[in-house]
Amino acid sequence: MYQIILVRYGEISLKGRNRSQFEDLLIKNISHALKGLDYQKISKAYGRIYIESDHNWEAIVEALKRVFGIVSVSPALKTELNMDAIKEAAFELMEGRPNTTFKVKARRPNKHFPIDSMTVNQEVGGYLLRSFPGLSVDVHQPETELNIEIRNEGAYLYHTFISGLGGLPVGCGGKGLLLLSGGIDSPVAGYLSLKRGVTVEGLHFHSYPFTSERSKQKVIDLARILTGYTGQSQMLLWIAYFTEIQKALQKSRYPDLNITLMRRMMLRIGTTLAQREGALALITGDSLGQVASQTMESIYAINAVTTMPVLRPLIGLDKQEIIDLAREIGTYQTSILPYEDCCTVFIPKNPATKPHLEQVLTAEAQYDIDALVEEAIARTKCITVSDTIKIFS
Repeated sequence: MYQIILVRYGEISLKGRNRSQFEDLLIKNISHALKGLDYQKISKAYGRIYIESDHNWEAIVEALKRVFGIVSVSPALKTELNMDAIKEAAFELMEGRPNTTFKVKARRPNKHFPIDSMTVNQEVGGYLLRSFPGLSVDVHQPETELNIEIRNEGAYLYHTFISGLGGLPVGCGGKGLLLLSGGIDSPVAGYLSLKRGVTVEGLHFHSYPFTSERSKQKVIDLARILTGYTGQSQMLLWIAYFTEIQKALQKSRYPDLNITLMRRMMLRIGTTLAQREGALALITGDSLGQVASQTMESIYAINAVTTMPVLRPLIGLDKQEIIDLAREIGTYQTSILPYEDCCTVFIPKNPATKPHLEQVLTAEAQYDIDALVEEAIARTKCITVSDTIKIFS
C-alpha cells in the first residue's frame, strides 16, 4: 500500500545555518542502516526526509528505529496536490478499517494550497463517512487518526507514528574513546554517547592469562551490538595489553589503592591512544557512588592523570536505571555472561573509597609508569568489529 516513509528529526531543526550538514549526515547514516534493503531513493525537503519504497517497508522501519537523529517515522501514501487525489488516498488508507472511530488531522505547510486545514478535515471526513457507513467521528480519542500533510512536494497521508531513538546523527559530535569493559555500565555509556552524535571507538584492557579469551570475545560481542547503533558498518575496538601492569600492581605496598592505581593507568593509556588516534575525549561507565572507584574522591584522584575531557554519561543514573537501559538496547544478556574482566578479577578485599591524591602519588612512586604505559601501547591491537573481523597492529 505505502509508497514512501516519512522520517522526522528533532534537534536538527534547531541548527540554523548548519542544518543541512546535519541532515546530510543523517541521510548518510540512514543509507548505511538500509544497506541490503530494497528501496528506490532517499531525498529531503524542509523538515522531512523521505524514503521511497513500494514494498518491504516493515524491514526499512525496523532499520530506521536504530538510527540516532530520527524522532519518528510514518509509512505514507503520497498524492498530487488536489482534493480528489487526497480523498482517493484517504479512502485507500481507511478501506481496511471500515468500522472504527476516526479523526482527520490536516496540516498545511504549503500555504499556496488553496484550501485551509479545517476545510480539508471537513471535506475528507465527510467523504469517508459517506464511503464507509460503519465509520464514526471521535475528535478526542479516535481509534484511527488520519494525518494529512500538504507540503510543496505533494500531499502525504498516514495513520501511524513509529518512535525513533532521537538524539543527533552519529558523526556530528567528534570522536570519543570508550573504556569498554565486559560489564553492564560501559556499553550503556557508549550507547548514550552515540545518541549525542559522538563517533565511538572502544578500548578494552585485557590481562591474559588472568582474564580469558572468552572475556575478550564477550567485549567484542558487546562492541558488535553497539555497532548496530552507529549508523556505520563497523566500529574500531582497541585491545590493550594490560598483563604486565596487573602483575606490577599485585606487588604494591598499598593494596587498598590498587583499583585507583589501575584506573589511573587505564586513563593514561586511554589518553595516549586517544591523542594518537584523534579522539577528543574519553568515555567511561562511571556512576557516582556506585563502587569504590566511583566516589567523588576516587574520581578526583583517578582523573588527575589526564587533561583530556572524560565523559561520564551515567554519572547520575542508579544501577536499576542502567540495567533497564542495557536491556532496552540489547547488551544486558551479553554483559552478565560469567567471564570476568580485569577490574573484577583484581579487586582488592578492602578497596579505598576516599583515596587522597598524595597517597596515590606515593604508591605510584615505586613504578616506572612511563615504561609500563609504553609497553601496553606498543602491544595494543585494533579489531574492526563488523560482519567480518580483521586484526592489525
